[in-house]
Amino acid sequence: MPKIRSNRGAMKRFKLTGNKKIKRNKAYTSHILTSKTPKRKRHLRKSGLVSASNERRVRRMIST
Repeated sequence: MPKIRSNRGAMKRFKLTGNKKIKRNKAYTSHILTSKTPKRKRHLRKSGLVSASNERRVRRMIST
């Protein structure tokens, strides 16, 4: 039986915090930035946490 591999794309996108929560970057930051307000772009710079409903799914992808 082969080992289960972690999802390499997910490993690059998500990191675990000290309290074992999953950190993520916000979406909508890559292009068409002229139509977004400075306040919106500033808030998108900060990282967020994965929602409780998706946490189990993401945790399974990044487990080694």
